[in-house]
Amino acid sequence: MELSKIIKEVEPKEVLNFKDVDICGISYNSKTINSHEIFVCLKGEHVDGHNYAQMAFEKGAVALMCEKPLNIEIPQLIVNSTQEKIADLSACFYHNPSKELNLIGATGTNGKTTVTHLIQKIFEQDSKKCALIGTLGYKLSSTSEYFEAKHTTPQAPELQHTLQKILKSDILNVVTEVSSHSLEQNRVRKCHFSGAVFTNLTQDHLDFHITMDNYFNAKAKLFENLAKGTFAVINNDDKYAKRLIEKTPKDVNLITYGVKNKSDLMAKNIEFTSSGVSFTCEYQDKKTDIKLKLNGMFSVYNALAAIACALANNISLEVSKQALEQTRSVAGRFEIVTTTPLVIVDYAHTPDGLENILRAARELTPKDGSLICLFGCGGDRDATKRPKMGKIAQELSDKIVITSDNPRSEDPQQIITDILSGLKLINPKTVFVEPDRASAIKMLKTLAQDKDVVIVAGKGHEDYQILKDRTIHFDDREEVARVFGSQE
Repeated sequence: MELSKIIKEVEPKEVLNFKDVDICGISYNSKTINSHEIFVCLKGEHVDGHNYAQMAFEKGAVALMCEKPLNIEIPQLIVNSTQEKIADLSACFYHNPSKELNLIGATGTNGKTTVTHLIQKIFEQDSKKCALIGTLGYKLSSTSEYFEAKHTTPQAPELQHTLQKILKSDILNVVTEVSSHSLEQNRVRKCHFSGAVFTNLTQDHLDFHITMDNYFNAKAKLFENLAKGTFAVINNDDKYAKRLIEKTPKDVNLITYGVKNKSDLMAKNIEFTSSGVSFTCEYQDKKTDIKLKLNGMFSVYNALAAIACALANNISLEVSKQALEQTRSVAGRFEIVTTTPLVIVDYAHTPDGLENILRAARELTPKDGSLICLFGCGGDRDATKRPKMGKIAQELSDKIVITSDNPRSEDPQQIITDILSGLKLINPKTVFVEPDRASAIKMLKTLAQDKDVVIVAGKGHEDYQILKDRTIHFDDREEVARVFGSQE
């Protein structure tokens, strides 16, 4: 694409050293840049891309997008915010694919991954091709393989490129997870959303957002920017629902869902069994009984969110029922790895997420059995949630094993100490500490009886562990299967 076309779309405040060079790609990493690409000098939390512009030039960059003039003799697009304008650049370069797609965004602290997978299943049940973008990567159908993604919501160039690939694959429906980071960092700017889904808002990412108000305002951007005729699906039982509804434009089609508060779509007569949860789904004058193979109250909410999204897309309750009743758990989301004892791996890494998982697990625990929880907390992340998670784990479990998650640059023992500070009493018969996660999982073999239920929380689908000096292969599901033996 000619630089002149990009300039017309991006509208920089100044252009230096103009020459209408041909741009064949976008890069913001000087280590991976290719010849004839434009290098965008992003300012991150720890690194300033302006410091790497010379390296990018030496490796083949033919133009720069930056926030200040640099002493490099190639065309420079000077903008106020490279983090904002990289989205404009990316949408332009990949020919604005979202304008031709039915793009649905799902945001919230918990449930995004499951909800997006359920929506994809429902669309396919209605004979509509649907792609998915999220934490596990992106996939063109529910039965295809995941393509790797670095973030829950990719950076703008990768996101727009992925949307273009989807469009070229003759798929017109896309459901994507939209993280608060991506909204705050303008990654989804220039994406034309047909609708948005809100699952919930509980404490997470305060290392980045600092306050819950900032966190909420980041999430709310997805709804504030919805255009006339689009739709919004909002969990009416969440304490932030009213504020989010107020921020949603009045000409947007709103569908609320809930269990407690009166909503457009409701679940009633909820019953939990070892094989799943069943409920009656009520919408307007229609009622449908649904039996999920999934469990826990959170699964009811996730199902309602997906059903509401389907209704907004003129897909019937009956079609949603058919799709949901066939669906099993998403990788690393309340995933049963062994049955004797019942060991469940889950991604829960927030106080609310851990509480939801443990309450669901308690429903499956026999009266003469124990509920055991193994978990840790990530390093270089919000430290205030650590004692809260310790308190929740102790209150809702019979035994807890505290270990490492992804310690990153922090001392694992300090993270564990932070968790322990939330416990009322450290009883050596019910509280166990083992910093090495593999050893902690081995410990479960001696702690758990066949009738017990064990939750291994925090990492879910992840197949790696981030340590101070390296990243190693580590998969909770593999470790559990190794300790308890394959039961397939």
